[in-house]
Amino acid sequence: MSLQRYRELLEELEQKHRLTKQEYEELLMCRFSTVEPGTQQKMDQELFEKARRTQQQVFGKKIYIRGLIEFTNYCRNNCYYCGIRRDNQKVERYRLTEEQIFNCCVEGYALGYRTFVLQGGEDAYFTDQRICAIVNRIKSKFPDCAVTLSIGERSRESYELFLRAGTDRYLLRHETADEMHYSQLHPAELSLKRRKQCLKDLKELGYQVGAGFMVGTPGQTFKHLAEDLEFLQELQPHMIGIGPFISHKDTPFAREPNGSVEETLFLLGVLRLSFPKAMLPATTALGTLAGDGRERGILAGANVIMPNLSPIAVREQYSLYDNKICTGEESAQCFQCIRNRVESIGYEIVVERGDYPG
Repeated sequence: MSLQRYRELLEELEQKHRLTKQEYEELLMCRFSTVEPGTQQKMDQELFEKARRTQQQVFGKKIYIRGLIEFTNYCRNNCYYCGIRRDNQKVERYRLTEEQIFNCCVEGYALGYRTFVLQGGEDAYFTDQRICAIVNRIKSKFPDCAVTLSIGERSRESYELFLRAGTDRYLLRHETADEMHYSQLHPAELSLKRRKQCLKDLKELGYQVGAGFMVGTPGQTFKHLAEDLEFLQELQPHMIGIGPFISHKDTPFAREPNGSVEETLFLLGVLRLSFPKAMLPATTALGTLAGDGRERGILAGANVIMPNLSPIAVREQYSLYDNKICTGEESAQCFQCIRNRVESIGYEIVVERGDYPG
């Protein structure tokens, strides 16, 4: 795999914003089969320069913030990688009340957040009616804000109700686009077909839709990642969330190695060239594995950060993986820290909803 071929593929991706599945796989192989450290650095530098150029052509130096509210850690599912999986008896479970959720938004609005992301496990307690009431209350008080839900697989009818209540966006990571790999990460009652159908329903209903995957999950290959990129080209989501896999001590994957920061950053750059207008978060998982991970994510093409607005008392209980950062910071402290970090690399936090362009 030559440096010349790598450059040809990057050039094609920058111009056409897509590659075939085989070309995506070849691009990954070119980068990660290269053993000379100097060549690897040169490859990354060339990709990230192109990604930043594309990022700044669309968004300038703006970085959008989303206030994350992790409102329940109850979950009916038993995904092998997740710390709040149903069978983990060591988790201290919690649910925020409607009032607590609303108060998080009040605090966030005062700090400058104009998007609130309500994220939780698939918790039957939060019926469609309860979710709609929460969303409606937030939108009534803060009509200039966007509300994003990230609460897993629901029926098309439920998604329609959430939309009518005022929900703007929905995040549902597909995790992997390969059937066999999906079955390695999830129990038999969960299916990739169902997950893809939910994403299709959300797209057809008119949501701004987010998908995504973990990098470095057990059994993942370059072929799987190429399939992910091909699937995203088919779906054309408005948001794409990726982050390195990080193991959790109380799951079946406790002894599995964590994903690679470098591979995640590389894929962020590839995603920016593939989806110039997409909202790409520099995830907390990146910041957990590398102290400067979120800054490096921005410099690889990301343009979103999602600080935590949840009450400090429950943050450690929403433990999807081990050693998650920012579990003890006040919301204002966390916000100022992130603002300083973003400004240190020449970007700026903006007080905007940060909708998908066009």
